[in-house]
Amino acid sequence: MQAIDGFLPAKVAEPPRADEIHVWRLHRPKGAGRGPLLALLATYLGIAPEAVRLVSGEHGRPALDAIHGNALDFNWSHSGEQALVAVTRDITPGIDLELQRTRASALEIAQRFFTAEEAAWLGTLDEDTRHAAFLELWTAREAVLKALGRGLAFGLDRLSIHSDTSGLALRRLDGDDPAAWQLRRLDVGADAFAALAWRGTPRHIRLFTLADAA
Repeated sequence: MQAIDGFLPAKVAEPPRADEIHVWRLHRPKGAGRGPLLALLATYLGIAPEAVRLVSGEHGRPALDAIHGNALDFNWSHSGEQALVAVTRDITPGIDLELQRTRASALEIAQRFFTAEEAAWLGTLDEDTRHAAFLELWTAREAVLKALGRGLAFGLDRLSIHSDTSGLALRRLDGDDPAAWQLRRLDVGADAFAALAWRGTPRHIRLFTLADAA
């Protein structure tokens, strides 16, 4: 993964290559809605932000309208005033971002919605480690579900995630071959957790931080 800070989208004018995924870290002020997302997509499309048209899939996943062609796909996630946007070609990405925060009910949630093995593993960890591990498993699940175009109603226990110092791995996904999937931990600082998922071959992830246009 390549991290590049302080870039304007115009400085990365070329679309992602066939072996790349561009991931942008954006500031999303309260009340900004989809504004930062549309501005970024507009740069890739070479049009004004107000000309960008999005549609929603069956389960609410946003995508570019067919009027923009099918060269690019994207996914985005936001937490607090931060957002991540993945821009790709020829695959459907899923990305999720969660700011670090304590969840008193993390183990209870895991026991209710995760697999029995994952909940048991979380139960062996000390409280601080457990909260971090829970958020990592949560963002990884969300990323996979977004790449599938599905929501949480798909069932969080229908997939299993493995996490260790070497990274993330999809161990089980009902109705699909987990070996056909890529799941990556994203380094977005000590205050947040993020994951990126897609079905297909490995790709080079280029991580950018959007600079202040001023």
